[in-house]
This record gives sequence, structure tokens and C-alpha cells, in this order.
Amino acid sequence: MAQKNQEKGVTGAAPVVTEPGRVRNVVLVGHSGAGKTTLVEALLAASGTISRAGSVTDGTTVCDHDPAAVRQQRSVSLACAPLMHQDVKVNLLDTPGYGDFVGELRAGLRAADAALFVVSAADGMDMATAALWEECAAVDMPRAVAVSRLDHPRADFDEAVALCQRVFGDNVLPLYLPMLGDDGVSVAGLMGLITRRVFDYSAGLPAAVREPDPEHLPAILEARNELIEGIIAESEDETLMDRYLGGEEIDTEVLITDLEKAVARGHFYPVVPVCAESGVGLDVLLDGLVAAFPSPLEHEVPAVTGVDGSPRPPLSCDPDGPLVAEVVKTTVDRHVGRVSLVRVFSGTLRPDQVVHVSGHGMAERGHPDHDADERVGHIYTPLGATLREVTACVAGDLCAITKSGSAETGDTISAKEEPLLVAPWAMPEPLLPVAIVAKSRADEDALARNLGRLVAGDPTLRLERNPETHQLVLWCMGEAHADVVLDRLRSGGVELETEPVRVALRETLTVGGRGHGRHVKQSGGHGQYAVCDIEVEPLPRGEGFEFVDRVVGGAVPHNYIPSVEKGVRAQMERGLVAGYPVVDLRVTLVDGKAHSVDSSDAAFQTAGALALRDAAEKGQPALLEPVDEVVIRVPDGSVGAVMGDLSGRRGRVLGTEPDPDADGRTLVRAEVPATELLRYAVELRSMTHGTGTFTRDFARYEPMPTHLAEQARKEHTTRT
Repeated sequence: MAQKNQEKGVTGAAPVVTEPGRVRNVVLVGHSGAGKTTLVEALLAASGTISRAGSVTDGTTVCDHDPAAVRQQRSVSLACAPLMHQDVKVNLLDTPGYGDFVGELRAGLRAADAALFVVSAADGMDMATAALWEECAAVDMPRAVAVSRLDHPRADFDEAVALCQRVFGDNVLPLYLPMLGDDGVSVAGLMGLITRRVFDYSAGLPAAVREPDPEHLPAILEARNELIEGIIAESEDETLMDRYLGGEEIDTEVLITDLEKAVARGHFYPVVPVCAESGVGLDVLLDGLVAAFPSPLEHEVPAVTGVDGSPRPPLSCDPDGPLVAEVVKTTVDRHVGRVSLVRVFSGTLRPDQVVHVSGHGMAERGHPDHDADERVGHIYTPLGATLREVTACVAGDLCAITKSGSAETGDTISAKEEPLLVAPWAMPEPLLPVAIVAKSRADEDALARNLGRLVAGDPTLRLERNPETHQLVLWCMGEAHADVVLDRLRSGGVELETEPVRVALRETLTVGGRGHGRHVKQSGGHGQYAVCDIEVEPLPRGEGFEFVDRVVGGAVPHNYIPSVEKGVRAQMERGLVAGYPVVDLRVTLVDGKAHSVDSSDAAFQTAGALALRDAAEKGQPALLEPVDEVVIRVPDGSVGAVMGDLSGRRGRVLGTEPDPDADGRTLVRAEVPATELLRYAVELRSMTHGTGTFTRDFARYEPMPTHLAEQARKEHTTRT
């Protein structure tokens, strides 16, 4: 890894802290293109962590080290970039802004104690960012806003702040205003509203602090009054507002102290203008992150239970407490193998320590429950892809461990003597299926190995080996997520192709009838002889299969009646017209013939299957398709478009209702054929500008329209 240190210009030793109070875990969130990765790079350079800032377009940034991120020029995974400022370790967590990578974003939120929303002064924000603000508000996560890209020709700081206030709500107020340079276009400094000082960056970092020019005073005074009123409204000192309204000049130190308390409680959201290219605002932003954002001591530790689910008392962020840590991200490095990014919530993680690794509750996504005792090797502080070894990781801090044999994203690491389990964080359900096929037998082996690694690190990816369609299906969050997954598989040496996803249909008979099965063969010695007659009749939907014996006079010997049923069931599994299982059918055995020598269990199984096929030719077979009940969560303004689209998908809208968890959003409930939902994750996002989500649950099977059923039959004929 030493070469990577040199390439990235890493300077100095790894930052180490021994007290949780000297840690700040900050997740950067915002829409794709807002400038999060560029801002992190600039902060690393400003703090002296790296010698020079890299470039997203050149693929040289610390956080976008993933080959897919370099190629796409956008973040596709969570990255950790720690720095030291004022003797405090700030763990910056850079997250992707594109909706397909929401799993990486949720992992960043889990690892962080506060969120920095990055909003472009040129491009504003998308609705997904607004939804994320609501998500942070639901858990009272402290937030601040960095308005970036001030140097862009279309940049408008005032409009960006107004947009934030409209979307994010009250108490979103700037602490500084941009100050233009002598050319009247570029941003040369900031005007501090609380201190009434100018931070001049004309000579670079750090800023030169001076008195404002006379022409700046009116703008400062107007914005300052609004800011002070917002701070005082959140103050714990109830006399402060009366004193302020009475004309008393509130001391600057009092205002700053109350501001920091309000931010840490998640009740006030300061806005700081920054420009990564010129360095404007980087130092004051770092000061704010350290002073106003809470330390892990002020953040509640997630609930824990015993591995068996038994209750445990709440934990605190205590370096001397029981060890509880969580794997928030897992990657596989070609040099060092599996790398796990870990947030330590309680206790202290040390090298060579024997720990218990436990993962539960993710079996449906291809993560079977597992428990294992492992010895921790070395402990590192990660800086993007660079790993710098440290001697310990205390409660509240982040670290990386390598070569774990079982640790997966979401797993709990605890003391071997007292295994514990952290309550999992919410993960969205992957809803875009992609069927993949290995090109050769050798590729199948490589595919299995690489899939195991991918699933271990990405809880939003679900692997399904469909026993009915015999397809290997990856359930992804969207097209961009699928592209990254396939790219990682191919970069691991797997030659593969994709194919259309097939939905597992069912077959049934729509009218009753009789079937005759005759299996008679003579080939010297014992032959094969079995004859049976059956009656079939359709059952109500969902009733399954029923076999009735009405043979009289011993026409079919009693010991061969189960053989007939077995043959019928086998034929139902193989299908009658399109290779799909047959359901909702009653088969009655009414007559038959047997031979004292040539009859056998196998012969009557074959006769039973033939009888069912004979009945199917007269019983008007039909294909049934699965119908899912979907709940779609969309902004109120998108309801009409979504409901119109559902009609085009043969959906039935069951009703709408206001979303109880968010104002301005509606829940649309509908029943939609599963064949119409294969790409709905992509198309809903397009219709709702990235803000629509949905869940689906199987409801029942219903007859497929004639033209679609005929198409399915033809596809089956082509495959066979």
C-alpha cells in the first residue's frame, strides 16, 4: 500500500485519538454532481492530510478509488477520509449521490453522528436530497449545509439558500455571505455574520481576517439580524429574546455558544458557502464541523441484544465498556483481500484480539445467519483505498480490519466472552432483476467466487437462484447499480452475459374432462403394462392440488394407486403447455387396468402422466401470471402520472392515501402483474425525478391475457 500513499500524496502519520470526545463522524450527502468528493479532497489538502488535491475528472481523488467510480466520474461507494483539525479527528464519509447507491448512503448515515448536506450553487438540488433531509430529521441527526461550486458561472448563493429554506424548512440560515473580488465576479472571501468580520482569501489559506468595507455593512446587518433571531429562538436562555428585542447587544461568545448547542441538538442548520477550487470557506467549515457538530459521546448508541435476541441494557460510548462494533462496509482489495470498515460504538478494538462476529436477519438477501470467533489482525485508519496501521480504535471512532473470514456488511463485532448483536439499520429492497449466465464452465466457478464477495459487501444486492426458471438473478437497486455489479464481476475475471428475466408462471385447466393413460410395452422378459382413466376438474384459485381415488373392483391394484398420483404430480411439475407447474386441479382416478406380471410402480407413474396430458388436450389449459400488491410512495405532484402509468401496465389501483410519515407525499396502492414490474424500479424513478419508491408483495395468480400466454408458449418452444 506504500505506493498508493505516494500516488495520493498522503502526508504524515495516521491520525490517532484516545478519547471519543476528540472524534467527529460527518457524512456528506447530496445529489450527484453537487461536489461532495471535490469538497472532501479540498478539505484533506487544506488540513495537510494530502499534499495536493486530486481531480474527479482525472480519477485521482482519494475517495473515488473504485475503478467504476473513476470510469463513470461519480461516486459509487462509501469512502472514509479522516483528517485532524484543532486536535480533533474528523472522519469524513463521502457517499454517492445517485439513487441507485442508497445502500452506501445508508451505511454512511449509520457510521456518522452528523450530516453535511452539499448543495450546488449552480444546480440546486434534487428531490431525493429533500427526502433524505426528512430521513435525518426523523432521527434528529444534526445537519448543516455547505453551498458549493461558488466559482461556477451560473452560481447563485442567494437562490441556493432560498431553495434550502423552501425545501428543508425553518432554521436554515447562513453564517457567512460570499464576498466578490475586485473583478466583481469571482468570490474572494466571506463576510461573517456573527463576528462582523471579513475572511479574505485573496492570498489563499488561511484567510486574512479584517474589518468589513463600508459597502458590505448593509448586507451583513440585514442577514445578521435574521440569524441572531434564529439562534436566540433556539437558546435555552429564555430571557435572551427579551433582552435582544429590548435593544441589548448580545455578546458574540453567547451567540456562538448557543449556536453550537442548537446545531448539536439538531435544531439549527447553519449554511456555509465554500469553494473547493479557490479554498474559500474551507477553514471556517472545518472550524464549524469541530465546534458545532456533536462528538460520539452525544450520539445515542444503537440498541443491542444477545445473539439469541435476548434483551440487553443500553450501552454508552465508553472506551472501557463492552466491545460492540459494526461492519458498515465490506470490500475486497486485490492486494490485501477482504477489508471491513468498522464503526466502534462501545469498548476498544485492538490488534490480535479474539472477537465474535455475528450476522443475523439477512438470510432473504443471500446472507445466511452466521456466528464465528475470529482473531483481529492489524487495525488501520482508512484514507480512501490507503490503509495506515494504528494501535487501537476507541469507541466512537472508525477503523478498518482486513482478512476477516466471515465479516459482512451489517455484522456485529463484539467480545468473545459476551457476544452481542446490534439492531440492523433499514435497507431498501432491491427491485430491479438482472439474469446472468456464465459463458463457460470455468466462468461458472469464477462467478460463484465473485458473487460471494459482492453479496458479502453489498446488502442492497440480492442473489436468487430461481428453481422454476433455472435463472441466476441479481436483484439490484437500478441500472447504474447493476452496471457496477456486472463490471465488478467482469473485472474479477468472469466472462458473462445477461438474458431477459423470466417470471415464474403457472398453468391450470379451465374446464373439466377425462384423460386416458396407456403405457404398454413388450420387449422380451418382463414388459411394462399400466392403464388408468382419470377425471380432472379445476379448483378455485389458490386451492392447490387434490387427488381422489374412486376405483372400484380393484381395476387398479391398491398398491399402484399412489404410483398414479406420483406420475400425475410429476407431470404437473413439468407443465402441460409451457413448462410451468400446474396448480388448482382435482384429479380423480376412476378406472384402469393392470397385468399380474408386467405392471409396476414405474409403469403406473408413466400412465398417470400420460392420462393428465391427454386430459389437458381437451381441458383448455391456461397460463396464470403472478399478481403483486404494490405500495408506491410518491410526491403529491406525481400521483396522476403514476396512476396513468399503472393503467398501461394492466394494474388495478386500489386507492390512495396521504403518507403518514411525510407531508406532501402520497401512498398509491395497486395490484400489478409481476411481468409488468421487471423494470418498474427504473421507470418509477424516471417518472418521479428520483423520489418515488415502492414495495411489492405476492398477492395471487390470475389468468394471463391470451396474446401474452401465446407468446409465453412460443418462448418455451424456442428454449426447448
